[in-house]
Amino acid sequence: MPHQDKIIIRGLRQNNLKNISLDIPKEKIVVFTGVSGSGKSSIVFDTIAAESQRQMNETYTAFIRGRLPKFKKPRVDRIENLSASVIIDQTRLGGNARSTVGTISDMYSTLRVLYSRIGQPYTGTASYFSFNDPNGMCPECSGIGKIMELDLLPMIDPDKSLNEGMIDLPAFHVNNWYWKQYTNSGLFDLDKKWRDYPEEERNLLLYGARTPGGRRVVKQVEGIHNMMSRLLLKRDSAEMGEASMRRLTNLINPKECPVCHGKRLNAAALSCRVAGYGIDEMCEMEFTRLREVLQTIDDPRGVTIAESLITALTRMIDIGLPYLSLNRESSSLSGGEAQRLKLVRYMGSALTGMTYIFDEPSTGMHPRDVHRMTRLLCSLRDKGNTVFVVEHDKDVISIADEVIDVGPLAGRNGGEILFQGSYAQLLSSNTLTGNAMRAQVPVKETTAKPREFLPVRGASIHNLKNVSVDIPLNVLTAVTGVAGSGKSSLIRDVFARQYADRVILVDQSPVTATGRSTPATFLGFFDEIRKCMAVENNVDAALFSFNSKGACPVCKGRGILVTELVFMDPVTTVCEACDGSRYSETALSYTYRGKNIVDILEMSAEEAESFFEDCPKIRKKLHAMVAVGLPYLSLGQPLSTLSGGERQRVKLAKYLDKKGNIYVLDEPTTGLHASDVQAVMRLLESFVKRGNTVIVIEHNMDVVKQADYVIDIGPDGGTAGGEVVFTGTPMEMVRNCGSITAKYLRKSLNIAVPKPLKQ
Repeated sequence: MPHQDKIIIRGLRQNNLKNISLDIPKEKIVVFTGVSGSGKSSIVFDTIAAESQRQMNETYTAFIRGRLPKFKKPRVDRIENLSASVIIDQTRLGGNARSTVGTISDMYSTLRVLYSRIGQPYTGTASYFSFNDPNGMCPECSGIGKIMELDLLPMIDPDKSLNEGMIDLPAFHVNNWYWKQYTNSGLFDLDKKWRDYPEEERNLLLYGARTPGGRRVVKQVEGIHNMMSRLLLKRDSAEMGEASMRRLTNLINPKECPVCHGKRLNAAALSCRVAGYGIDEMCEMEFTRLREVLQTIDDPRGVTIAESLITALTRMIDIGLPYLSLNRESSSLSGGEAQRLKLVRYMGSALTGMTYIFDEPSTGMHPRDVHRMTRLLCSLRDKGNTVFVVEHDKDVISIADEVIDVGPLAGRNGGEILFQGSYAQLLSSNTLTGNAMRAQVPVKETTAKPREFLPVRGASIHNLKNVSVDIPLNVLTAVTGVAGSGKSSLIRDVFARQYADRVILVDQSPVTATGRSTPATFLGFFDEIRKCMAVENNVDAALFSFNSKGACPVCKGRGILVTELVFMDPVTTVCEACDGSRYSETALSYTYRGKNIVDILEMSAEEAESFFEDCPKIRKKLHAMVAVGLPYLSLGQPLSTLSGGERQRVKLAKYLDKKGNIYVLDEPTTGLHASDVQAVMRLLESFVKRGNTVIVIEHNMDVVKQADYVIDIGPDGGTAGGEVVFTGTPMEMVRNCGSITAKYLRKSLNIAVPKPLKQ
């Protein structure tokens, strides 16, 4: 292989990597495998991707560089032959209420051009069909499709007076500045309870006027409803802290716009038709249906535009997203859906010689759809690009031209290259990954028999078609089906809400809103660690908190310093006084068993479990972290840096000893090595043995095989789904079911379709 045809890495020590050296072929599909925390991402994302992007950014002027993301130089002796990289990870697309699948994919822009060219009656240029442009947006809701209503009554205690703290809003607590403004106005009886207020006094408190919308009575009484509308709805939030703003957003209730009825556009735009449909109707269609409609367009002025849309829609359908529509809000997409949407963006690119980097692209995909995605990876390679994939799925690993296995375990027990070669060679290797690839998990022969059920009747939300099903208690149930079939709609949106008082939802959403949260704070044992240190050194426990007395006096416990540069972007630097540790010199001078507070927070859960063997409360929580598959996670790692699967397992650790609950888990094996899946299944079975009910929404056939009960939703996704196609044991599914999931369950067992097959 010529020298330039491989990326050369020498002396890589990033994170937990142990001075490794690698030659990685270019213009190939290279899959990186290994257990979670072994060092795969340190090679691919923190080294190759970061250094590629850092060097690319250095080619721009200082003015542009100041506005680009900053990438730290990786700890490596030498790295050569990098090419420009494109990172397609699982970060959710987010976006605001105006961000939809149509806008982020640019398909909506193309559709607007189509309507401006051939739409009847003629309405105007493309801007007249944009809900983000004054020419096209609904005048009532400004193109959002919803109007926001503020409900303050939950924050008003009817049995309290102003003197007793009637209003549970940060600005209106007793003796706060706003509270004094209102109580000194002379308008209110300070000892009268809210339930005794006549309508006029209620209006004075809420609106500052005797009637809603009336003239303000005194200048200093704006009205709490008017004030909170200004802060929360109009986002004039300078008067309120960010944390308070987040806490109060649950007071906002979105309602469908009474003028456009959620269609976002004005009457003129909605009246225009193409192929008999308004633009809002096309945006509501699933991709498969929209493609059918666009294929009927024969007007020569619009054929080329329609064909480009059809090409883009076909890519979406081929990658396993046939059930999406253009008006789907981007914030509602899962990490796996967002990643596939990003992938489609690059499929039409004419660029070659690029490096495309994927983070577990099979996440959230049914086995039926994984091969569609792997075809797209192969097409990227065949165009002359390099494709790097971090992955656990056997079907994705099997298409690799080269596999690099990192391990042997996680954290400090990982960071070594165990294997490099072809997939066939991996299967014959004696590594943890090679053994897991060869292993075949059998179907659970003896399943726990459910004696009680909780009924769901007439579920019709989203694509569910008046579904009625009985959910079994005190067993492990797998809810299966292709992406978009209605699994989450049935379990999360219907069942979990119907039985909200009994259900604990353990999903992959962010654990917390604050950047200061860590596993130690979330699981509640940081206080115990601080107490241990306080007793050992005979000092105040607050000295070991970077949110209190122990904070570095320079950075106030943040670990970083932000320098505002007026009209330029702020500059963020690591605090030199504490070197980013967040703690003062005084706090760091005290130790417990030879380690200071920073040393302890840098320990992995596994190391800390033996370190705190004499502290039962701490050890119990650390054991829970190890039990859920997070032995490598450090106690002080910010929760904001965890993957979706890691976040879910941290939440699971919190409930490890509970009983009598119903746990709903959304793809608990996301991000897990095949060898760790079995550990999680043993963990979930232990939940059931303690008297809990466990319901997992899953695509992993090894999980389905080990469930006590299966509920399969389908038969396909979107409008072709929304029905219960099977309920019963995994073995009954193998023998008697003809669904898509049953087909892949048999395939994973190397079993042919049984004859005769009951439908």
